[in-house]
Amino acid sequence: MSQHNHLAQVSPGEAGEDDGRPLSVSARLGRLQFHHSGKFRLLQLADVQEGPKVSPDTVKLIAAACDASRPDLVVFTGNQLAGYDTAYERTFRKRRWSTPLDGVYSAGLSMGGALGFGGASVSRTGGSGVNGGSAASNGAVSQAEGSGASGRDADQVRHQELKHTEDLVRRTVELITGPLVERGIPFAVTYGNHDFQCGLDTDQMDAIYREFPGCLNPEATAARPAKPYVLRGSVLPDQEAYVCQPGTFALPVADTEGKGRVMGLVLLDSGDYAQSGGYGSPSRQALDFLGAVPGLVGNRSMVFQHMPLPQFYNLLKPVSSTTAYAVQGYRRFDSQCYILDESRTYAGSYLGEGVSCPDEDSGEFDILTRGKGYFALFAGHDHRNGFVGKTDGIVLGATPTCGFGSYGPVPRKRAARLFEFDIRHPHHPRTQLLEFGDLVGRPSSHKVYTFAMSHVPTSTGDAVNLLRRPGFLAGGLTALAGLVASWGSSRRKRP
Repeated sequence: MSQHNHLAQVSPGEAGEDDGRPLSVSARLGRLQFHHSGKFRLLQLADVQEGPKVSPDTVKLIAAACDASRPDLVVFTGNQLAGYDTAYERTFRKRRWSTPLDGVYSAGLSMGGALGFGGASVSRTGGSGVNGGSAASNGAVSQAEGSGASGRDADQVRHQELKHTEDLVRRTVELITGPLVERGIPFAVTYGNHDFQCGLDTDQMDAIYREFPGCLNPEATAARPAKPYVLRGSVLPDQEAYVCQPGTFALPVADTEGKGRVMGLVLLDSGDYAQSGGYGSPSRQALDFLGAVPGLVGNRSMVFQHMPLPQFYNLLKPVSSTTAYAVQGYRRFDSQCYILDESRTYAGSYLGEGVSCPDEDSGEFDILTRGKGYFALFAGHDHRNGFVGKTDGIVLGATPTCGFGSYGPVPRKRAARLFEFDIRHPHHPRTQLLEFGDLVGRPSSHKVYTFAMSHVPTSTGDAVNLLRRPGFLAGGLTALAGLVASWGSSRRKRP
């Protein structure tokens, strides 16, 4: 797998003329399948993280990335929703279990909504409270209960609040998937640590996504991991899927004739929070499924999930805190500062923050390296990281946020990640970040963003563009850009 920076401007019109057919070739073929040209393209969208009022720039980036890359499939790798948005203050829950601070968080959201901070809070009658466990059966205390109303009235109020949250989530999903629906591009979804905080459980969110044309998430009720489930009624009626849980499933990709399986694409719900502290890990059922997938698909697979693994630190080099562009590690790694290890990471990689991974090693990486059943894992979560590297035979990649509703790089660096697979070597795809500055230009929002890039690309190979083949002049400019980057990095001081 190789990674390239995208420097040349690509306009939507260069993607090809609209002939009324789906933009996705696989959508035309009825299954995820390599084209007759021998190519297959996938677009990863990480950390959209929007509330009901989705930033127009987020939608512009998604649309422009689709037009430029013409993907067969789009994969959302979690935190599509900013579940902490004040619009969800009535149903918000910080954790899936009850905590003593739930009331404090709820009060903070309510105050933030009243002051107009951070969300799209919508006035409505009903109770207030925080969901501590299941969204439908939690111990939240509503105004109806506080005023002496019957338990039935309280349940009705909670039901109304959850229905309102469903409507708000539906609004967000409609906006962020709109560019895909309009272009006939199939998409698949997994979940992160903020999605559930809106108050809905994963199966409820899964059902909302399936309301929109193109969603390939199979119903969890069909979960029989050892038996393929055909997605009849979807935009890919001939596509098979292996189902484990909501947000955890595998999609085989067929060869150019649609007969053999070339590889598998696994979406894995990587968990949210651990009761012991820090971030959580995949469920035992999901890990067992991950171990079974190579035998089910019959070929090697690639994993997409929200949370990075502790092994991502294998791609970093421990350095002193005074080293230029060094970042501090996260939690169990916070006693050390790091930069990218250039001997293990690919050209064009950058590190903007410590890798926020679970404290405990769930054994997932051991599953990936067992028996050569997998070749790569890509995650999101860390909005300011965009690097790719290889450790123990597995390619690991971090994709920055594509959204404009939360923290991240400067606007021009927010990006979608394109993967291009070649039938001649399908387990060694090329990848590049399709950045907002190149695809769209200047943002429409005047919001203040923060960015701290701690690794500056220095290789002349960084500037290769996956979307189109450069001519002689473009190749010369590419080399010049790389030399300038190398010269600039040698003179740059730590901010």
